[in-house]
Amino acid sequence: MSYTYAATETYSVADIEVVMRRVTADLVMIAASTKAITEAAARDYGHDIELLAKSGYLRKVDVTLLSYGVEQKATCFAVNMASGDLTMSRPGGVLWPKVPNPTLRIVLSYTEAYGSAARAKMTPKLNINWVPSTADLSHPTLTASASRDYVSHGYGMQRKDFSL
Repeated sequence: MSYTYAATETYSVADIEVVMRRVTADLVMIAASTKAITEAAARDYGHDIELLAKSGYLRKVDVTLLSYGVEQKATCFAVNMASGDLTMSRPGGVLWPKVPNPTLRIVLSYTEAYGSAARAKMTPKLNINWVPSTADLSHPTLTASASRDYVSHGYGMQRKDFSL
């Protein structure tokens, strides 16, 4: 199955899988270093993110580490389907801190195509029981830092990091 963004930007499901393996690797590394969730849970999140991306429903993924409800670190992955100007990076980077009373908040933003019919179709295939969120994803108490890009042909994810 292939998707076309524009006449010059084409990617396949295999391209999405390449990019999502890197995103999932990041989630597993975050889980391992923070102990906020298990590595198995991180893989479940990765599964859902990949499935939504393959279906064209994913716009953004925001991952935030909180300690007693206070933001400590965050990463935002934004889908880029015209990724010709992006360069492939390796997953990882700075290890996330181990903090007291850790909570990992993962919020997905969807494309307009993810309406009620799409949700009804996708829900049984997802591993996580996703619920609506009103969380502030602007990370006002954190500072933007290094970024990484994950790309395969015309499909990519731009990763922006935030820290104290």
